[in-house]
Amino acid sequence: MARPRKWRKVCKLPESNEYGPLNVLLNEDLVITMTVDEYETIRLIDLEGFTQEECAAQMNVARTTVQGIYVEARRKIAESLVNGKTLRIEGGDYKLCEGQEKECGGGSCNRRRGGMK
Repeated sequence: MARPRKWRKVCKLPESNEYGPLNVLLNEDLVITMTVDEYETIRLIDLEGFTQEECAAQMNVARTTVQGIYVEARRKIAESLVNGKTLRIEGGDYKLCEGQEKECGGGSCNRRRGGMK
């Protein structure tokens, strides 16, 4: 029997969960789905400036796991931009943190959409 996937700790959900071209009708065939844990790696590494090691500690997973998640997230962003597809953020193996400052790496926690703590 396969080992169950480990939950990834996420401290901030996206304020919007769909991004894409403005001049086309939404076509489900042209939608790329990024998981919330993939979004979290992009947020932590590219926006917050974490290293992969720091991101792994924050999300409570191995660095190699973060590396794989990050590569896949970047590929999805590139596909969306280059091919004009809508990027939708939803799903994944994650749990929201409890909102404790110590737990969320110095207060970068934001558990709800829209900036509410």
